[in-house]
Amino acid sequence: MSSLADVLKEAEANASTNPKRAEELYKQVLDSASASSSKSSSAANAEILRDQESALLKLAELYRDQKNATGLAEVITLSRSFVSSIAKAKTAKLIRTLLNYFTAIPDSRQAQIDVLMDNIEWAKREKRIFLKHSLEVRLVSLQLEASQFKLALTRIDALLTELRRLDDKMILTEVHLLESRVYRGIGNLSKAKAALTSARTAANSIYCPPHLQAALDLQSGALHAEDKDYTTAYSYFFETFESLSVQGDPTALNALKYMLLCKVMLNLPEDVTSLLSIKLAVKYAQLREIESMRAIAFAHQNRNLSEFERVLREYKDELSSDPTIRSHLAALYDTLLQQNLLRIVEPYSVVELDYVAEQVGQGRQEVEAKLSQMILDKVFYGVLDQGRGCLLVFDEPEVDNSYGAGIETLEQVSNVVESLYAKTVTIA
Repeated sequence: MSSLADVLKEAEANASTNPKRAEELYKQVLDSASASSSKSSSAANAEILRDQESALLKLAELYRDQKNATGLAEVITLSRSFVSSIAKAKTAKLIRTLLNYFTAIPDSRQAQIDVLMDNIEWAKREKRIFLKHSLEVRLVSLQLEASQFKLALTRIDALLTELRRLDDKMILTEVHLLESRVYRGIGNLSKAKAALTSARTAANSIYCPPHLQAALDLQSGALHAEDKDYTTAYSYFFETFESLSVQGDPTALNALKYMLLCKVMLNLPEDVTSLLSIKLAVKYAQLREIESMRAIAFAHQNRNLSEFERVLREYKDELSSDPTIRSHLAALYDTLLQQNLLRIVEPYSVVELDYVAEQVGQGRQEVEAKLSQMILDKVFYGVLDQGRGCLLVFDEPEVDNSYGAGIETLEQVSNVVESLYAKTVTIA
């Protein structure tokens, strides 16, 4: 019988040309290793464990390349018999590595959730507390992505109770950060801010790794953006982008997108081009995600609503899939509609509503409602004449201080009268 190393080499050689044969060989290594490990010396046993670990990882890679989420889940379950023979720290690393392979498999979120819940129960039975907490943090992240907010909060509450007792500040920081993101997802911004404060408090008492600090800054920026404080949000996003770019983290792209969004929301779309010319941003400038934000900026700069709607359709996946950008699209649309209406009505003193609606490509009723709101908000001065179907546009009125001066004069007269009355009382 050939050695396990030879079988592994044969399996690797077949991985690209005959994946079915490679799968059989990897499973043969796992079965052979399991059968012979109990009869071997310590040195031989160590070699068997190395072969088994290699077979597990290679089999997982094979399923990843085949986009086989079910097969990958089975590999993770198979790994349990192997991890009982190795150190607990190595166990956590191995399982994390196997779980990371799911990232390359589309539509595998539910399979990940199922395998995580199964392995959490196993870790609990085996009293592998650190591994259990690590898997639960990953599960909450997936539940957040799947918008399973209630399940995520229930898991977070149980986790926080355990972590406070163990005083594990690192995982506590991660869980509070996830809690903040979940509360933001359900629209409870006050609790999202409170959870973020708790995360920063926990992080301040330990060495906070750069990637975790960047995640905290990213969430801070997102919450400031929700409050329409885009200037502060931009500064947080810039810190995040700078940190993640230096680390070579692909999520730096998200921070750059949010920076561009802030510039657009601050009515500074012309800054987008200059921002993309800085050294760290150049390598991202040609990506489709960045192209979508540049197109939004140009539509905003041109105050062109039809162009904006075209960009939304053309870059639907890039703009709608990101919850942070999606949450600001309505406000951005409203701003562009307002600017487009201003561009159309500015040259006129009287303009027909049907003409305005035709120019912006919207229904007359929607245009009337928006113009009414703009007049009430004093964006411009005018009156809607619904009988004639027209908008009367006025020049901005000059400030008349007559009323204020009159009030001030009356106050002074009142003071004089009170003073004279006080003197007559004294004389009497």
